[in-house]
Amino acid sequence: MNLDTLNPAQREAVEKTEGPVLILAGAGSGKTRVLTTRIAHLIEDKGVQAPNILAITFTNKAATEMRERVEETLGSDTKEMWISTFHSCCVRILRKDINRIGYNRSFVIYDSSDQVTLVKDCLKELNLSDKVFEPKVVISTISGAKDKLYSPKQFKAMHMSDNRMSKIADIYALYQDRLKRNSALDFDDLIYKTVELFKEDSEVLDYYRSRFKYIMVDEYQDTSKAQYELIKLLARQHQNICVVGDDDQSIYGWRGADIRNILEFERDYDDVHVVKLEQNYRSTQIILDAANTVISNNIERKRKKLWSEKKEGELIKIQLADNEIEESDFVADMIAKISREENRSYKDFAVLYRANAQARSVEDALNRSQIPYNIYGGTKFYERKEIKDLVAYLRVIQNPQDDISLKRIINVPRRGIGLRTIEKIEDRASLKQESIYSVLIDIETNSDISTKARNSISGFVDTVGTLRTIKEVYPVSKLIEKVLETTGYIEELSKDKSDESQDRIDNLKEFISIAIEFEQNSEEQDLETFLTNVALTSETSNDEENDKVSLMTIHTSKGLEFPVVFLIGVEEGLFPIARAVRSMNDSDIEEERRLCYVGITRAKEVLYMTLTKRRTLYGKTNPSIASRFMEELPEECIEKLNKVEKELTYSKANYNVLDKYKQKYMSNVNKSKVADNVKATVKDTTKETNPDDIKLGSKVHHPKFGVGTVVSMVGSDVTIAFVQQGIKKINKEYTTLDIL
Repeated sequence: MNLDTLNPAQREAVEKTEGPVLILAGAGSGKTRVLTTRIAHLIEDKGVQAPNILAITFTNKAATEMRERVEETLGSDTKEMWISTFHSCCVRILRKDINRIGYNRSFVIYDSSDQVTLVKDCLKELNLSDKVFEPKVVISTISGAKDKLYSPKQFKAMHMSDNRMSKIADIYALYQDRLKRNSALDFDDLIYKTVELFKEDSEVLDYYRSRFKYIMVDEYQDTSKAQYELIKLLARQHQNICVVGDDDQSIYGWRGADIRNILEFERDYDDVHVVKLEQNYRSTQIILDAANTVISNNIERKRKKLWSEKKEGELIKIQLADNEIEESDFVADMIAKISREENRSYKDFAVLYRANAQARSVEDALNRSQIPYNIYGGTKFYERKEIKDLVAYLRVIQNPQDDISLKRIINVPRRGIGLRTIEKIEDRASLKQESIYSVLIDIETNSDISTKARNSISGFVDTVGTLRTIKEVYPVSKLIEKVLETTGYIEELSKDKSDESQDRIDNLKEFISIAIEFEQNSEEQDLETFLTNVALTSETSNDEENDKVSLMTIHTSKGLEFPVVFLIGVEEGLFPIARAVRSMNDSDIEEERRLCYVGITRAKEVLYMTLTKRRTLYGKTNPSIASRFMEELPEECIEKLNKVEKELTYSKANYNVLDKYKQKYMSNVNKSKVADNVKATVKDTTKETNPDDIKLGSKVHHPKFGVGTVVSMVGSDVTIAFVQQGIKKINKEYTTLDIL
């Protein structure tokens, strides 16, 4: 087949088919094209049989796209070839041979609700409270254990000194026993049990090792311990393993991805051939220079530098706003201006943010400007369940005769008022031609309702009555806080430690910000006016047009690209996220920096980055601090839009606050300042370094440890005596070192 359309690095990646291959595919470097061409090359040019190829990716969408592109290239179907996700691949293996480890081959796969039900049964059997051991928290813990291939026995042994975790280990053991008894697996079991099958039955493992002579894995930087082990077991015989990924885009550590899998690939296999895809087909060189410079501050990474033939391009535009309202208005105004003056479609624009709650003020600004938008991979703020629930509470407080709103929240959070009870109340209200609330007030006279349900309803009526009384004296923001406290809504969500529940809590707190904003800007500040404003703001058209601005988290944006990107809220404590800053763990900050790299490289032509002087988020207003990532941008790549009146605030005042922030959270301020000064001093004297140029005695600069001298070299490992940090052993292939 014709490979002339590939660039030299892409062609090298396609033609190197034998032995272990690591393809470091930078953002926008055409890795999907390389993978699909490589598969076609194996079949058409190398004579490899389709059943001998296994291609693994992470999503069904990616697997389908890969299969379609291979079929288009070959002009034939790929039914005999395994192109699938990890989980789909494992299901096929388990359906055939799971009976060898004592399971029924007709196993069912439990979804999340099935898991909750099963864990509750286990808690009951072990006489443990589901208030203390919240089922979703237990499931998350068990999932983490399976992801690391810990059996219940191993997990128990690890936590003997921790009473709570030891009990979760007991739940884990019973949970697995009940799954097996029910001929069921959960989602994590699909990989966990496949690894177990391979380790316990050499005949099965040998069959698949013999079959899959060529294995390719996409997005290898996102693999977990279990996925890594699965691939390693399969590839051991032929060693024709090709992994494709970008360590600089490893952003899913919080859900089990282990960046060491790609960083240490060369330690797992002998004579690894490494190909770097560094030519970017997406962005301008200015955008890539900024991304390269920011990510170079990470220690745990492979050295590579993206470049583009698109040498022309606009500078990255930095905008400092007074607050999130001004920031969002700026975004909306620029979208309107650019779309009008440059005749761009709305779908050319994307607004990216670190936290979901940031979207709310942007939504409001776009609504005010009548600019259509979509929340990509999520739900619009006012359409989220928790927001609809809270608005329903406020509507009932304002108007108890609102049956629709009342039915929505009568058992939210759960009060033991079931559907059958609600149906009886509705029937009585219809018979008497009264509102449901009127029936609830007289519930003690209704003998059709159980005593337990009557007590719960009485408690609900008392709560509504109390809130209706205080609405006349409380400002709306305080009333909302009182609703959340009195009803126990946030308390209920807090029992579930999952990220989803925390997002819901954050959204509820953000709704308080809306009320504060309303109180600051509205002449009429009563609840009725507030609810009217919410209704008008949340109203959206029902058309099906696709020409809309995309709003999404940076995590969601991975793999996508847009001509114009707004990266908002680039502030310390927001991006990087506060928990990463507080953790004092370098790896947490490095993952946040990789997320920044992903955000920057989504832009094809134009990139705006915004920050504020102060931000109201989650119901609290705080002064903002410029993100360290903003500070890391190269000066020659940026343009400060409002530099005349706000440059001092941006470039000095915010960074002075940042210094105070560092003093509060960093353990050794003096060394940090020295390191910063050294870095600033050597910045202009360093040069782009090839690891092979580093020799014994070389003076080098390390992004974390500062200036030092190479005193010993063994292969890729170099020992460096640093001025401030003492002697350190470092692998020069994994670390950015600049020769001075």
